[in-house]
Amino acid sequence: MLRSVEQRLVTGSGEDPRVAELRTAVSRLRRELAAHPAEFPDRAIAEDELAALDAMASGGRPEIPRLRRSLLLVAGAIGSVSALSESLSQVRGAVELFGGPGRN
Repeated sequence: MLRSVEQRLVTGSGEDPRVAELRTAVSRLRRELAAHPAEFPDRAIAEDELAALDAMASGGRPEIPRLRRSLLLVAGAIGSVSALSESLSQVRGAVELFGGPGRN
């Protein structure tokens, strides 16, 4: 994974760059969701799962199946809110950096 090595050199913090990217993406989406004025039925689900994603990222080495499950729940809850689509895509991209269930 050349990209991960390059990112690690840039960050220099010793933190897994995938985790840093996930934390940044989740934080942005949480802020945008909090600022979004519209109420919708699954908003609480999205907020809960974003909190879970944040907790997993803060733990340092998230479980891939749990990451994917949370991503699906968040996408299902806010996928129709176009104002959040860019931030949701960034979270999806950050989750995909962890690879599939067989790759850690």
